[in-house]
Amino acid sequence: MNATKAVDASPATSPALIASKLHTIGLVLILSGMAAAGFLAQHHAAVAGSAGSAAPAGQLADHSQSVHIYLVALFADWALFYYCYSGVRSRGGTLSSISGGRWTSAGDVWTDLTIAIPFWAIWEGIAYGVHYLLDLLHPAASAATVASLLPKSVLETVLWILLCLTAGFCEEFAFRGYLQKQFHALSGNLAAAVVLQGIVFGITHGYQGWRNVVVITALGILYGTLAAWRRNLRVNMISHAWSDAWEGWLKFLILR
Repeated sequence: MNATKAVDASPATSPALIASKLHTIGLVLILSGMAAAGFLAQHHAAVAGSAGSAAPAGQLADHSQSVHIYLVALFADWALFYYCYSGVRSRGGTLSSISGGRWTSAGDVWTDLTIAIPFWAIWEGIAYGVHYLLDLLHPAASAATVASLLPKSVLETVLWILLCLTAGFCEEFAFRGYLQKQFHALSGNLAAAVVLQGIVFGITHGYQGWRNVVVITALGILYGTLAAWRRNLRVNMISHAWSDAWEGWLKFLILR
């Protein structure tokens, strides 16, 4: 009985690392490079726009480059996934140990869908609210956008949907799976892990400008909170893929 009390009274231990610290440093360096490239692209778009270029004013690229950019983004997302997965495998982890596993029944699917729908509504509300607040605080700010890269042809639409599904799977695995779990293990604090991965997630989207970095950071923290609550990435992946598809295609198709 005394032994049982001693076990119950012991402090909670931090979760184990899912990959080596060196592997995580490598990931942070990779993401830092992506962030730097994004901010440079943002700066280049601003300079090119003022000087006059093929791309429309305020756009990161001309639409003729869209298919090429989709393919590069697909490769980058899968490369990011593979890097994270290789680090997990080196410690004996599996895809299921990070993602929380697959659906095992129709009830699981229904539960995740009934969470994903209101979560998306909250996601939209927070995105709108942060944008509105930034407009009040800094109305003169502007950023190069990706509007010119949104799909127009059937091929572009198919590639865009594939890119949305890829981003939903790969980015959730990398940020809410790998990074959040690793930050939790390193810091011993789940809340800190949620915030840290959200900040990293936002910064890696630097090509969209600092305003969108702030918005995406807030959304990354929201995604992290969902993953911490559900203890799996299924709803995250559904919501992430749907949000990208809605913002980049369906919204304009339905509301035009």
